[in-house]
Amino acid sequence: MDISVFNRFNHARILVVGDIMLDHYMLGDAQRISPEAPVPIIKVNHQDSKLGGAANVARNIRYLDAHVGLLGVIGNDDNGTRVTQQLAEEGIAAHLIPCNKPTITKLRVISRNQQVVRLDFETPFEHSDTKTLQQQLETLLPHYDLVVFSDYNKGTLQHVSQLIACAKKAGKTVLIDPKQLDFSLYSGADLITPNLSEFLLAGGDNANEYTIASSARALLKQCNIDRMLLTRSEQGMSVITPNDKTDFPAKVREVSDVTGAGDTVIATMAVMLALGQSDETAAEVANLAAGIVVTKLGAEVVTPEELAGAVNEQLLHQGQHYQCPEDQVLRHIALARRAGEKLVFTNGCFDILHAGHISYLEKAKSLGQRLIIGLNSDASIRRLKGPSRPINTLEHRMTLLTALKAVDWVIPFNEDTPLNLIHAIKPDVLVKGGDYRIETIVGADEVLQHGGDVTIIDFINDCSTTKTIEKIRNNPS
Repeated sequence: MDISVFNRFNHARILVVGDIMLDHYMLGDAQRISPEAPVPIIKVNHQDSKLGGAANVARNIRYLDAHVGLLGVIGNDDNGTRVTQQLAEEGIAAHLIPCNKPTITKLRVISRNQQVVRLDFETPFEHSDTKTLQQQLETLLPHYDLVVFSDYNKGTLQHVSQLIACAKKAGKTVLIDPKQLDFSLYSGADLITPNLSEFLLAGGDNANEYTIASSARALLKQCNIDRMLLTRSEQGMSVITPNDKTDFPAKVREVSDVTGAGDTVIATMAVMLALGQSDETAAEVANLAAGIVVTKLGAEVVTPEELAGAVNEQLLHQGQHYQCPEDQVLRHIALARRAGEKLVFTNGCFDILHAGHISYLEKAKSLGQRLIIGLNSDASIRRLKGPSRPINTLEHRMTLLTALKAVDWVIPFNEDTPLNLIHAIKPDVLVKGGDYRIETIVGADEVLQHGGDVTIIDFINDCSTTKTIEKIRNNPS
């Protein structure tokens, strides 16, 4: 796999069309049974709303840095307003058609990471709503490379055949996440992504690997669909074409919640295919994404950093690693903060990476979930340490640091201190090494004022860039 594709995720332009939902969560503790009925009493202590359905597909695509638009129907109600606001917050281009029906909403009650009950609020949309949707689709298609139809069988895609024909006429690649039992409704699509249950209900056969492939090919031919990505839970995924079947074993992890995993799979496939990757490469990455997202509670997302981490060992063997595009770093940090992750910040020159640095960075990372390094630019180092430094250029230093497992992001700065970076990031923990006192650490006051912590970590004796340079100079051979 060529990891450089991760750095080009923001080149993809994808339009998601389908059933837009709002997922509302009520979380609390169940400590007793109701005297009225044999059901648990949940004392709700937290509520949250997230984008669901086709909106969650779009959210997954946006978290992978791609440009994404969402086309669908919402109600003129409070939940519709919440959807609109959250789309704006996520940076998703909203092409929403309001109607007099309620916004599709799913209410989940959760206790101790277990779903107790789900309540669905929905009313089928009318023909006039979906007709307007086709008209909007035609105007939007020139602005996107690929179209994902996210069908939850709620009525938005009741005329999906015409929508597919419209997209194909415009020369767009079409992906389908199906819920209809009749796959012929998706005629003309390039790729369909059923799960095993949907595959069997549509007429597939999973008696053995041969019947899976043969029945899938029969469905593809009969329904005029080019190829299929079949998701098979603990058995992983299979890409099936008229001539080949490629299997991808599941990446075994501790499963917390499979909600929204299918959205993550088709979102990852869409981004990879929009960048010209093969079905096999796209499925390999989508399989990794699925393995990550099922460890999270609720309909969640996967980031490029998480994907890169999942293939880190393989990539290091190939001499590759992921480095977040510089113009996306602050956005990625903001997303991590919104996800509740604890941000640790440190800074330095890191001119010649040595054992002391590695130990220091690993200790710093242990203080939170994400480690951010503010890295002095070449000009900054020359001002601080003289014209003979740095030994290694900024580009080379960034490459080494981003390859370390402990490091999530590296941000260069040209000033003498990282104060402006600290103001922008507002880390939860500020870390420095050596014999500093808190009152002498740049940015300490700012971090403490917003409720953060400042930590000093001892360096390993006899490990420093200056001493390393002296040893090299004294032993030139």
